[in-house]
Amino acid sequence: MSGELFLPGSLPCETAEQSFRIFGGALGQWLDYMPDGEIGTRRYWIDGIAFRVFNGHPEIETVKYPAPENGVEQWWPRGRHDEFGFRVKPGVSRVRFGDPGWRLGFARDAVASYSLFHYMKKDGVIPQRVRFQVAIPLTYSAVRYFFPDEDVDKVVPGFTEALRAEVAKIVEMIPNDDLAIQWDLAIENRLVDVALEQGGPEAARKEAARICAPAHEVCAWLPKQVHLGHHMCFGTLSGWPSRQPATLEGAVTLSNAAVDASGRSVEFLHIPTLGTADDAFFAPLQHLKRDGARVYMGAIHHLHGPRGIRPQLETIRKYLPSFGIGAPCGFGRSPDRPGRLITDDGSKAADPIAIILEDHRNAEGVLQQVLRG
Repeated sequence: MSGELFLPGSLPCETAEQSFRIFGGALGQWLDYMPDGEIGTRRYWIDGIAFRVFNGHPEIETVKYPAPENGVEQWWPRGRHDEFGFRVKPGVSRVRFGDPGWRLGFARDAVASYSLFHYMKKDGVIPQRVRFQVAIPLTYSAVRYFFPDEDVDKVVPGFTEALRAEVAKIVEMIPNDDLAIQWDLAIENRLVDVALEQGGPEAARKEAARICAPAHEVCAWLPKQVHLGHHMCFGTLSGWPSRQPATLEGAVTLSNAAVDASGRSVEFLHIPTLGTADDAFFAPLQHLKRDGARVYMGAIHHLHGPRGIRPQLETIRKYLPSFGIGAPCGFGRSPDRPGRLITDDGSKAADPIAIILEDHRNAEGVLQQVLRG
């Protein structure tokens, strides 16, 4: 049953130990990869980068902060309107980032979490075959929304270099046969969907190739022992989903471009879904470049109708011979209720963790029922 379930990244936990014990222990038999839950400032995804990397950089000016709460500073945003804003200072043509390998914080957190992961595997909490999964935003996800258009190209090259150094440090410090790198492509997914809507399929392919170009620099050299994956996403900042594209064509176009740009084998791909089970929405999956990668469909969410997830899985099977499942994004991606996908009434049925774990007692029966359709 391994490889049937995928955790895209964040989990509603305060520590890596909680993530590994609760989720690794309950779900480990179905997982090939296990994240640390994106704890600390990574809980807020790219906003953690804004806070700890861009804010205070000597070549970058902070022009907007998230609004304070009752007069007290708050660094995480309440929505797109409340995010950090930056601009490159006059006279700077290329922003660079020092302390290579450690500056962005991903390597530091990965090394710390892996030490716990290693011992929990040794103690039998997490199955031996499960790899440690490190999720990192690719360049345009990290940069595009924080800077004005005229500054993006001043930041992208240096940030990509910093990403490469960060991953190189992770590869140096963590056993390669126990490691998986996941690249998050949420902002890229939005940009490709916009290009598709405004310019059609060819415009979308060109945009996808452009914004996935950094993937080659951070992926092509990775040792073959390290597993590599790409996570498409519809966004979660103001509640999941932040947007609802008409079909999966944009996500598939982006995924194909990421695979092409990687310059090496890709072991897993994650594609989100919405509530529909219509063929038109899922038909683009027939053009997905798998090249041996395991595909996970992000179908565990609150948007399904009275028959639940089953109609959607039946439709997906028309276009994919086999696939695993997961949430559309990390389980912790909720600004007001970590771990719960936002709904109007906050009903338990909307909680993907409860759906899978059934209070951690009936995970096997629930998951097998979902997979059998």
